[in-house]
Amino acid sequence: MIDLHTHSSASDGSYSPGDLVRYALEQGISVLALTDHDTIAGNEEAKKAAEGTGLTFVPGVELNINWKPGECHLLGLGLQTISPDFMEILDRLNNERKARNTEIVKRMQEAGIDVDLERVEEIAGGGTVGRPHFAEFLVKAKVVKTRQAAFDRFLAKDRPFYFSRKSISLEEGISAITGAGGIPVLAHPLSLYVSWSRLEGIIADFRDKGLAGIEAWHPAARVAECERLEKLAKSLGMCVTAGSDFHGMARPDRKIGKTAGGRTISDTYFTDQLFPLLEAQKQKTLTENQEP
Repeated sequence: MIDLHTHSSASDGSYSPGDLVRYALEQGISVLALTDHDTIAGNEEAKKAAEGTGLTFVPGVELNINWKPGECHLLGLGLQTISPDFMEILDRLNNERKARNTEIVKRMQEAGIDVDLERVEEIAGGGTVGRPHFAEFLVKAKVVKTRQAAFDRFLAKDRPFYFSRKSISLEEGISAITGAGGIPVLAHPLSLYVSWSRLEGIIADFRDKGLAGIEAWHPAARVAECERLEKLAKSLGMCVTAGSDFHGMARPDRKIGKTAGGRTISDTYFTDQLFPLLEAQKQKTLTENQEP
């Protein structure tokens, strides 16, 4: 059992990176990727926690990509070398996130809610502040009963407290990930919010721009949709991955090592799909570093 899409408290998960690794081991996970939103801050702690345990740790990230009408998130799996350019992109994304968070606070205050950014930051515990933390604040303030209700009423797209933020282009994200020795994979493709008739052409275009794979299996999709996505990826000659999008108690419906339909994530999505690409990328990086 593996998991190629998880989050820690470095972004919007509830477990610290080290505790996430320890929890994964308790649950029988053999391969774990940490893919926090627009940050790699938790990778080193998670890597150290995994040393000597038998768990294969895959350092990663989840980048926010400019896209309409839905959302486009890009997983970077197996990051090796982090350049100043990569960090500049993360800094830019997080500055945009901070501006978005300030606007959300303003809208909440205008709606009569007693809130300030410092209290939301306390909920984040030093991690990157995201909408799940605002949702938790609304629960604590008894504005809503559940985090899901907070999204449904206030924080989801086109809701009163939603505010879009600037992102990076797909090309920029792919270049950053491959430049760091990682594999760029499209997270939860159905979040693009396009019809099936358009999806194949869009993903083929992404592939031609350097996208290596798609996360065909995600708990927000139905099993039949995941099977269709996997078939599509294979028809385009792309890698297929699977993840839980685990956030700990921040998203209790997501179970580590489980994906659509509660299915256990097979290690074949690592051994047969991702691992060969990671090895090829490592060899390419090694060769490039040896060139005069």
